[in-house]
Amino acid sequence: MDTVSTNVLDKREERIRSMFSAIAPRYDFLNHLLSLNIDRWWRRRTVQLVPPDLKDPAPILDVCTGTGDLALEFDRAAKGQREIVGTDFCLPMLLPAVRKSTRAKAEGRISFLEADTQQLPFENDQFQIVSVAFGLRNVTDMNRGLAEMIRVAKPGGRVAILEFSRPRGFIGFMYKFYFRRILPTVGQWFSRSPDKAYEYLPASVLAFPDGEALATVMREHGLE
Repeated sequence: MDTVSTNVLDKREERIRSMFSAIAPRYDFLNHLLSLNIDRWWRRRTVQLVPPDLKDPAPILDVCTGTGDLALEFDRAAKGQREIVGTDFCLPMLLPAVRKSTRAKAEGRISFLEADTQQLPFENDQFQIVSVAFGLRNVTDMNRGLAEMIRVAKPGGRVAILEFSRPRGFIGFMYKFYFRRILPTVGQWFSRSPDKAYEYLPASVLAFPDGEALATVMREHGLE
């Protein structure tokens, strides 16, 4: 059975905000380095599985958007024809998102807003897609965050969660070795995170429901 330190897994809002604020300048670089750039493919694949409906004028919301990569991927898939909103409660993470949106000439279509996923500042039934990439496990109360995502999705809309899972067998053994030994060391060396963000990362993944367990949680919230 996997065990993790409760200190490492401290998910109080102020700690999570402080941790991501500190690593924001190196966040994209380390994401691409530590995933061997596979994170780019994962986001593209998410948008392929949950494509924007260009017949539906409703906007798209990406929560815990961080530096905005999934929001930008949705904008590309929508051919710039749909409003995209990205929210995150850590302002330093949103600043690179704004810069990337400007470089992509998407600033008129994508807006970024500082907001907590546990209390989204939107009316009910607003968005055709509500997505999150590698962020729901960082929300202090995951169930509250998921409930908010569902609340702001319109009837017939879709909720998309891109998150890590744990492979089984030999691949799973190698994955855990990399996740527990190599990733924290490399991540900490490059980031110099005072909150040990790259120890928190594997601990949070191991503690988060993955695969069918997460699907079960989603069904319990009324998703089909």
